[in-house]
Formats: sequence, structure tokens, C-alpha cells
Amino acid sequence: MFSLSVVQNAMRRALADGALQPIETQTILLDSDGVRFVVRTVSSLARKDKARHVAAATDPLGDYDRSLFVGDLAPSHYILLNKFQLLAGHVLLVTRRFERQERLLTVEDFAALIACLSEVDGLGFYNGGVEAGASQRHKHLQLVPLPLTRESPDEVPMERVLGSGSPLPFRHAFARLAPQATAPELHALYRELLHRCGISAVAAEEGEVQSAPYNLLIRRGWMLVVPRSRACFESISVNGLGFAGSLFLRSQEELDRVHAVGPMQVLSAVAMPQDVPHDA
Repeated sequence: MFSLSVVQNAMRRALADGALQPIETQTILLDSDGVRFVVRTVSSLARKDKARHVAAATDPLGDYDRSLFVGDLAPSHYILLNKFQLLAGHVLLVTRRFERQERLLTVEDFAALIACLSEVDGLGFYNGGVEAGASQRHKHLQLVPLPLTRESPDEVPMERVLGSGSPLPFRHAFARLAPQATAPELHALYRELLHRCGISAVAAEEGEVQSAPYNLLIRRGWMLVVPRSRACFESISVNGLGFAGSLFLRSQEELDRVHAVGPMQVLSAVAMPQDVPHDA
């Protein structure tokens, strides 16, 4: 059974043997376009950068460090701790059989996510491709407990504007979820939101893959899809958590740059232009 206590026990074990390497950050709240963004600045991601280069030639989510293992999640997935945690309790929902990160999500992926969200009030997200912030080739969803920070009044900062009628300056598709929605229902809604964003399924030898990169965000009450144009704004990397209202920066210089342009403008630069209404 997945629960916060199970994750916390796994974290204690992984910290004790050095497998889990949390990254310390400083947090500020930065208002931009009606959203109070959570902006974390780290002094160095050298360890993570080194691990990313090694991962390019390996499959660390398939051939994983056993100390990072949290538990099995149905026959199709298992749960790993995110080795370089910026948020305590950050876990990965990994497909047991290797699939590329560009594969479209399946009913089984949503069943795995529902199993976690039914036990933990969290935010699930998916980085669909390198341009959407993915750093691993092996398909995996991610889940972080809420709130994203106790320093913010908002569990998910972007909820202030999602579905409120306030325009967002980038293409997106948003929908409320019915209570107790099933995995097939969530999968069907996901495919609808992709379609509304202009993203289609492309037949490939290993199954359907995406026609363009995107981020998916989902919690118990809503789902959001954001198509992506690039992975970074200048040197600033943005993954799915950026569209929840949470940015991670590597230096004071990057923080100064975000102050200058505004967090929402950073998101706009890595997303697609909002040419037609996509909110619902």
C-alpha cells in the first residue's frame, strides 16, 4: 500500500545508506500575473548534472539502486524515490517494462497514479519529452506531496488562475475532474486535452508516441496539459512543476533574471503561444 509513511520510511533508509541525496534550497515567493510563484534557488546541482550524463548511456530507473525502491504499484509500475530530492517525498512511478518517455500515457499509467492520489493529497506530473523537462529515457510519472511549500498560502500556486476565467499567456487545456473518476475516464480526458492543444498520437513500432512535447499536471480535482516549445528559458530549465507555479533555479544570476522578466514570462517562453481559447 502506498502512503506517506511508507515513503518516509524509505527515505530514512535511503538517507542512512547515502543513496538519497536531497538538495538544499532557499525559497522565496514571487508574485507574477496573479500567481504567487514558489521560487527555489540552489547553490549547485553538480551531482545531479554528473548523474544525468551517466544516465544518458544507462537506464537508472530500470536498473535502479535498491535503496531507492519504495514498493510495487500493481503489475505495471513500481515506485522509486527521486534520488536528488528538492521536495521531500518526491517519488517516481516507473513502468516495469521499458517504454520511452515519449510514449503516450496509458490506462495503466493513470491507474497507477490514481492508486497514489487516493492515499496522498499530491500533485502528479509528467514531462513528455526532453523539451518538456524529461531527464530520463524510461517512462515515468512523478508525484510530490502537497503543499509545494509551507511558506505559501496556496497548495498549488497556479490554482489561483486555473479554470478561473483569467487568461494565461500560453497554450493550455484545463478540465475539472469528476469525483472518483476512473482510470479509463482520466485517460479519455487526457487524450481530449492533448487534442485541444494540437497534440496527436503517432503510430510507432513500440506503440503510440506523442506528436509534440508537453507537460501534464493532475491532482484529485483537475488536469492540465501544456504543450512545450523548448526545455529552457535561457539557462533556466523548466519541467512540469513550473506550470504548477514552482521554479527551481541554479544561481543568484538566474534568480535576478526571473525577477527582471517575471515567472509567468519564463513559462510563456518555453510554452506555445495562446492563439485560441483552450481553457474549459
